[in-house]
Amino acid sequence: MDLFGQTITTSQGCFLLFALALALGFEFVNGFHDTANAVATVIYTKSLKPVPAVIWSGCWNLIGVLTSLGTVAFGILALLPSDLVTNAGSGASYAMVFALLISAIIWNVGTWFLGLPASSSHTMIGAILGVGLAYALAHGQSLEDGINWTQVQNVFAALLLSPLVGFFGSALLLVVAKALIKKPELFQPPDGDKPPPTWIRSLLILTCTGVSFSHGSNDGQKGMGLLLLILIGTVPGAFAVNLETSPQDVTQIVMSSRAIESQFHTMAPGLTLTSVQARTELKSFLKNNGTATPSTYAAIATRSSDIATLLTSKNDFNDLSVAQRSILRGEASQVADSIGKLAKKKMLPADQLKAPVVYEKSLDKVTKYIPLWIKFAVALALGIGTMVGWKRIVVTVGEKIGKDHMTYGQGASAELVAMATIGLATQFGLPVSTTHVLSSGVAGTMWANQSGLQGNTLRNIILAWVLTLPVCIFLGATIFSAALYLVFHVMHISMI
Repeated sequence: MDLFGQTITTSQGCFLLFALALALGFEFVNGFHDTANAVATVIYTKSLKPVPAVIWSGCWNLIGVLTSLGTVAFGILALLPSDLVTNAGSGASYAMVFALLISAIIWNVGTWFLGLPASSSHTMIGAILGVGLAYALAHGQSLEDGINWTQVQNVFAALLLSPLVGFFGSALLLVVAKALIKKPELFQPPDGDKPPPTWIRSLLILTCTGVSFSHGSNDGQKGMGLLLLILIGTVPGAFAVNLETSPQDVTQIVMSSRAIESQFHTMAPGLTLTSVQARTELKSFLKNNGTATPSTYAAIATRSSDIATLLTSKNDFNDLSVAQRSILRGEASQVADSIGKLAKKKMLPADQLKAPVVYEKSLDKVTKYIPLWIKFAVALALGIGTMVGWKRIVVTVGEKIGKDHMTYGQGASAELVAMATIGLATQFGLPVSTTHVLSSGVAGTMWANQSGLQGNTLRNIILAWVLTLPVCIFLGATIFSAALYLVFHVMHISMI
């Protein structure tokens, strides 16, 4: 069977199509699970009726996905070791895909059914961590080798801090608004089915739009990351590297690789590493927080030389075999990430920084790209999912967090802070939870307004927040192990 320009077996092709459908199903679930938070205030305050609200939110989610740059998607990819992601056609790749999708959907649907504003971000990241840890154990590696722990720390920091920003930021904004805006109607709860004044209605529709766009630009990228994990892991011949890279860019990469090789050799005079030694050295450098050593510079020189050797006399990436494309992805990713860390930590002399940074960007274009059809597929799944299943979450956010019903000002404050927090996280390529930022924001406004908080609801939300990661790590690891057995013994695909 020929799919995406690569020949695979019929069973592998059917599994790939099924996996892609499941991934889009996850985004559909994400739409009616997470995006309900974006429409909660605008529906609850009668600013818009449910059908127009979810359609409007769905459209802005779609726009957010289509205009995103992919930084969050690449952050998701970076959580797993590259040898698992690019281990084409192996049992590990298929088991990875199966485990990620099934565990994420199970938890998302379960918490939605219970009306709990749980996080799709936590769900996916937990499943990815479970897969990485199980992969390391299955291959006799240490747990440190199964996960990119530096990236995990960054993601955990964002997931932990963003609800606190939502809580205290929304509380502060409400207090400031009360001091500056002398419009008592803004701080009243909805009056039955009566819509709010036009100016308040416009404000709430605007904040709903902003949260929907931010949600699409951040959460939608998680779906892109999932699809890329599936495609790179199963058909790397088509997706491991950007096959649309021009011959001129390939030639420039070769020239830059030779230049970087020479530059970094001068920073480690007399020290030469083999390709295996260089790969191990950079893997250790990226994993640890220590400073660069001469071995680090020598390793970058060696890996850059490997890239130049691989691409010399090649017109474009189509001239590379499937295996060579996977190798190139690993080399380019490792060198680019290493140079990026050197630049960020200021471990390179200022007068020697320009060429490596330009080289890093050229390598990123090889591996960090998202085909347009993936953006459209994720955007449509997310937008359609937004249009169903919103009611459970809306009731929870509007009536079950505080003892008093939410006011217009509280809804606007929570959504403004959520919009800003999610947008900022997206700029740094960090996945955050729209659910937790917004629900904690509503709780913050209730606290600031002295409206009281409903202990049962808060306990359930916090419980879902605390349990999501460990449960999904367990689900991901368990389903990965079972799936690895399945594809090896039933589909007869190599585990290597």
